[in-house]
Amino acid sequence: MKKVTNNATHRIKCKLLPGNLAMRVVCPDCGNDTDFYEVAENVIMTTHYVQNEDGSFTPLSDDSQVIGEVRLYCGHCNADLTKYHRRFMEMLF
Repeated sequence: MKKVTNNATHRIKCKLLPGNLAMRVVCPDCGNDTDFYEVAENVIMTTHYVQNEDGSFTPLSDDSQVIGEVRLYCGHCNADLTKYHRRFMEMLF
């Protein structure tokens, strides 16, 4: 269902979703509401390894520290959705 609001200065088109779905993040460019990805800038990653008897390595643990900005993108059209990142973080379980 679409709602159009007329105003003397502009028109606004909003996509209304039924029930509690109105809280979903939706890409304004392509309508995607399922696939997203984050890009973190200036990240320090530390991984601890153990060397096996055969000379190969197995990771034991890893840790990361983000120093720069973290951006959110649409997984379909790659639109920058960073303005929705706070909402994304609130709903990350």
